[in-house]
Amino acid sequence: MMQVVDASVESVSTPKTALVVGAGQGIGLEFVRQLLQGDRVDRLYATYRNPESALLAIADARLRCLPMDITDEAQIATVIKDIQTESTALHSVINCVGVLHEGIMQPEKSLRQLNADQLLHYFQVNSIGAVLLAKHVQPLLKHRDRAILATISAKVGSIGDNQLGGWYGYRASKAALNMFMRSTAIEYKRTCPRAIVVTLHPGTTDTQLSKPFQRNVPPEKLFGVDRTVTQLLTVLNQLQESDSGEFFSWDGSRLPW
Repeated sequence: MMQVVDASVESVSTPKTALVVGAGQGIGLEFVRQLLQGDRVDRLYATYRNPESALLAIADARLRCLPMDITDEAQIATVIKDIQTESTALHSVINCVGVLHEGIMQPEKSLRQLNADQLLHYFQVNSIGAVLLAKHVQPLLKHRDRAILATISAKVGSIGDNQLGGWYGYRASKAALNMFMRSTAIEYKRTCPRAIVVTLHPGTTDTQLSKPFQRNVPPEKLFGVDRTVTQLLTVLNQLQESDSGEFFSWDGSRLPW
């Protein structure tokens, strides 16, 4: 298990220029709030989809909010080009985009509930968007400083840990996400050698994503977004270059593929 220290202790490698993708609500929004505390960042970019997001109410001169749908590669490219007009490097990129349920779309409990459109949507949001982000953000991670590309995954995306089945699309799309980021880490070792690429399991967090499934979660295992982000920032602060390509839980332990 990785050595974990108090997240309030600033490390010498604290990111100064950061991008949070999917910052409109939940974990992503809390990352923005915590990164803006103190002197964690000099400049912070944050993307959102909903124009009524609470993100847009945050008043901080260091923050720039950019609309983006991660399922549209053209929008990803536009956002990165926009950032490049102001910044030559990013020290931290945190992708918090994910979907489990949406409208009538619910995680499948059995094979008979599978349909191609829903499966494709899971992969577009949870998997493909993340690797396209890695593709376009690569030039901003080609520098001599320590950098992080972190993506929120889920423990249910672990094939080795799957004992219950079900949730076909969500599980498979998160497993695909893990493979995409593992391959990205291998390529980045050649092209962006100081970049550390990881996927993160945040634990069950009290957000809209988990809301319909919280009934059987013990109170001590249901985290508020502030606790979740504090824990994940602690993990990120302690990463070494040798950790690139790994899958970490909120407590710093490595998860099986």
